Amino acid sequence: MADTINTGRVTIPTDVDVVPETLELLKRWGADAIRDCDGTDYPEQLKGVDAKVYSTYYTTRKDNAWARANPDEVQQCYVMTGFYTASGGPLSIPLMQGVSTELMRVNRRDAPGRWWEVMDRTTGEPIPPSAWRYDQETGRVVIDAPEEFHDYTVSFLAYLIWDPVHMYNAVTNGWTNFEHQITFDVRQPKTREFTMERLRKFIADHPYVNVIRYTTFFHQFTLIFDELKREKYVDWYGYSASVSPYILERFEKEVGYPFRPEFIIDQGYYNNQYRVPSREYQDFMAFQRREVAALAKEMVDITHELGKEAMMFLGDHWIGTEPYLDEFKTIGLDAVVGSVGNGSTLRLISDIPGVKYTEGRFLPYFFPDTFHEGGDPVREAKENWVTARRAILRRPIDRIGYGGYLKLACRFPDFIDYVESVCREFRELYGNIKGTTPYCVKTVAVLNCWGRARSWGCHMVHHALYQKQNYSYAGVIEALSGAPYDVRFLSFDEVKADPHVLDGVDVLINVGDGDTAHTGGSLWEDPAVSSAIKRFVYQGGGLIGVGEPSGHQYQGRYLQLAGVLGVEKETGFTLNYDKYNWEEHPDHFILADCQGEVDFGEGKKSMYALPGAQVLLQRDREVQLAANEYGRGRAVYLSGLPYSFANSRLLHRAVLWSTHSEDQLKVWLSSNCNVDVHAYVKNGKFCVVNNTYQPQSTTVYRGDGSSFPLELAANEIRWYEI
Repeated sequence: MADTINTGRVTIPTDVDVVPETLELLKRWGADAIRDCDGTDYPEQLKGVDAKVYSTYYTTRKDNAWARANPDEVQQCYVMTGFYTASGGPLSIPLMQGVSTELMRVNRRDAPGRWWEVMDRTTGEPIPPSAWRYDQETGRVVIDAPEEFHDYTVSFLAYLIWDPVHMYNAVTNGWTNFEHQITFDVRQPKTREFTMERLRKFIADHPYVNVIRYTTFFHQFTLIFDELKREKYVDWYGYSASVSPYILERFEKEVGYPFRPEFIIDQGYYNNQYRVPSREYQDFMAFQRREVAALAKEMVDITHELGKEAMMFLGDHWIGTEPYLDEFKTIGLDAVVGSVGNGSTLRLISDIPGVKYTEGRFLPYFFPDTFHEGGDPVREAKENWVTARRAILRRPIDRIGYGGYLKLACRFPDFIDYVESVCREFRELYGNIKGTTPYCVKTVAVLNCWGRARSWGCHMVHHALYQKQNYSYAGVIEALSGAPYDVRFLSFDEVKADPHVLDGVDVLINVGDGDTAHTGGSLWEDPAVSSAIKRFVYQGGGLIGVGEPSGHQYQGRYLQLAGVLGVEKETGFTLNYDKYNWEEHPDHFILADCQGEVDFGEGKKSMYALPGAQVLLQRDREVQLAANEYGRGRAVYLSGLPYSFANSRLLHRAVLWSTHSEDQLKVWLSSNCNVDVHAYVKNGKFCVVNNTYQPQSTTVYRGDGSSFPLELAANEIRWYEI
């Protein structure tokens, strides 16, 4: 047992200038794998070390000679200009204004009239190619006779002449005197053949490598920089850089209708994760997934044929490899590794089916944005570990690791010491819970437009960056990542196709702003959807709505589940109706653990309760928390839910109340919301975890309702036999 705690399940980065440090950390951190990183080389002195060697492998870059020799097969991206208003006479629209010319170059090779689209944004209609022209000398599209005071945009193809991730790394690290790496398109015939030969040669030239770490396969998520090299637009799920005339012609042949740039540009929103996806966009994504999976499988098969493992990085160039969908399983990957920003990103990785093992790259990344004089990497590492640990105790990853430039980390001995303790603790956790089934009090399903396709992550930006307006969705998902539930993700399409997908679900959660993909938007106009959800609750199911659940103005309602939730939003259309239900019920079961004021974040304005609902909290005649009976079921409304331990407990109580399960509260529970209890009943063990870096006192409730007091040191975890 001691050996498994001291060694294994950890990957560390290296470089040619940190060989002694690498050897030291192999021992101190108990690492059993070494990886190179972007911009580093693997040291000759480490090729004989007793450890697995990961080699970062780029299928789309690091061969500029090929890219320059085949400019027609450089990767492309759809870009939309800003909005320009016609005020009389011809309208001239600059294509590259606001876009880095180091990153992209307009594709003048393929016929603009065929593949570009000039949109009248005032009417929402494209104008015919005969009504506009492209001026190569000025780099502008000219509309000779536009409608006065109509707004226009141009959607055009541009070559990615600098790989966006390479650009990101260069900007972040302040690189100078280096060559920009050009992306080439593996999907196209010449480059496809070249790529397979290149892969075989790479493996032959690197016999010491055990694992080919694909970073990732073929198409980068949408990442656009402006003229000042600032990130202008980021969509971790964006498909706008997975295009070329070659690909689009194949799409047209398969689906039987013409491709339009608007399928991706989507009224200027780039079909980001908040937009309700059109049928055409879903068709395009499905087509890309099939094609990407088939080509990725070809590369994985070569990898296996030559005796190496194939690992996919869930990040750069990962578009088309969504790991929760059926196409992914056909690729045959051995492993997936991804960046762990918090509990939800950990579950995004650890829940992936169909691979032999999963690995999380923990933060901070060894980059100078954190590892600089005056920086505090230990603080970031502590935050990263304590948030991820909650999720590990529900569904563990198989390995952890770090990335970046090791020499930077070595300048911070306190950081090295702390990570040593993290590695040891991870191995202890893994040894106790891998292969076990954690106690789940309920089955909870998150309902949105994406369903399992974007399990755990459809709110995320790269590196799990925070988005203020989406704090509630992020907060709920983060709370669920470490909660005692069987968590599922359902789409509206699934519910419509077969309402029986709700069988076995105890509680549905719908959270987000109205008219977004998270809450459903116009899909609620479909009676097959709305009736199925109402029936589910009426027959005894639970519903939790946060923010503007089912929000969409239609047929006298804004919240299409207003009758179920017992609350509605005043949009100005019902000001003539008096509202009398404002009496608060502060003694409700859901609020029993609350100390002080409940944090709803920014909440939502103008929410009021319908007759019969119980208002638990309201502020200035705006409902923040309400509970409602609906048939044999129950519903709970919250105006917002930022992540915190206190709010996680509030959500837990809401889940239990909505399912008439108040009597199941004191089962594998801590009286202190800063402390979690995780039980593995079938394996006869449970643990109590202090999620803070301060000592905590609590009462621990076992599965039979018995209890005992406990004092825990900062961040302490204790294991018990049942």
